[in-house]
Amino acid sequence: MINTILFDLDGTLLPIDPDTFMHHYFKVLSERCAHLVDPKKLPKMILDSTELMVCSTDPDKTNQEVFMADFSKKVEPVFQELLPVLDKFYEEEFQNLKFTSQPIEIVREIVNILKEKGYTLVVATNPLFPRLAILHRIQWTGLEVEDFSFITDYENMHFCKPNLDFYNEILQKINRSPAECMMIGNDVQEDLIAANLGMKTFLIEDNIINRENKEPAPDYRGSYRDLLDFVMYLPNLKQE
Repeated sequence: MINTILFDLDGTLLPIDPDTFMHHYFKVLSERCAHLVDPKKLPKMILDSTELMVCSTDPDKTNQEVFMADFSKKVEPVFQELLPVLDKFYEEEFQNLKFTSQPIEIVREIVNILKEKGYTLVVATNPLFPRLAILHRIQWTGLEVEDFSFITDYENMHFCKPNLDFYNEILQKINRSPAECMMIGNDVQEDLIAANLGMKTFLIEDNIINRENKEPAPDYRGSYRDLLDFVMYLPNLKQE
């Protein structure tokens, strides 16, 4: 029986234009670091190290460790000086990128219904960013960090989507079986792959990402309104 709901973040809990977000993210970050790293080169450095992190299959290294090991080599002369600059950026400036998102009330309705019915809620976002950046984005939705029992980030995870071990690691951390979980997301390749472990899946079609243009086969699919109707009919676990 399903008792746990995993949510993707960008494009699911938080409608956002990824291209607009990334453009402004790199613009502001590059300006902040310009006294140490060529602003024209920094985005590619970060993207290359991120790609290495996405491809990592090392269970003994967190995503942060994989990223930093590679990124530090690219900026080696100024790496130690750069770290506090990056920390300050995420603490003080990242939150100003909220304008790139379009939070909607119906998401908060969906989450509140699930909370009231006693479901365990997880933010299963691709853990490419530091925890602080992910917490900011959760807050942009109008939700509270405390609404969720577990939140993935690049400090606490060792794998990225679409690696199935990303989902296996979540299951291990929250002590759940696949049969107890449903993954809700808008990315056909990264989110629906959870079905390969035995999870139920719900595809949000409002902001669908389908890189391979293959016909998706989720257990459920539809708009945010359809998802709201769906969770309203889920059993109340507090009455079981």
